[in-house]
Amino acid sequence: MKLNRIGPIILALGLVIAGRAGATQLITDEEAKLPPPKGAIAAERRGILRGPKVDVILPGDGVHSPLHLQMKFEAFGGAKIDPDSVKMTFLRTPNVDLTSRIKPFIQAAGIDIPDTELPPGEYTIRVDIKDSDGRIGTTSFVLKVSP
Repeated sequence: MKLNRIGPIILALGLVIAGRAGATQLITDEEAKLPPPKGAIAAERRGILRGPKVDVILPGDGVHSPLHLQMKFEAFGGAKIDPDSVKMTFLRTPNVDLTSRIKPFIQAAGIDIPDTELPPGEYTIRVDIKDSDGRIGTTSFVLKVSP
């Protein structure tokens, strides 16, 4: 009779572990320890531009991991966002390309990662996109993850 109880327990443990494994590790502990970039970081461009826009949606200034990371893309002048052009970079020395980690979550409307894992710290991230007319849009943001 005791063997019949073990099956559901193993199943429950498997579901808990699988749920945790579903989180997306955006930045590893080793990458978080890399030194900050040297020199100036390119800021957003000002003025009237027709290039695509990236809006980062964060719940507040300091967030906890795992977090829901969302970005919305906006194209202008009848152009459409090219999802294959999206590139995400963690600005460090050397820079860390995060694109392959976010690829499954990229759509023409934006990026939506429900469970994003990051170690505590402050991270400067740049997102580059292109529209169907070849215009480039870029944004940089700082993500502060509390312990």
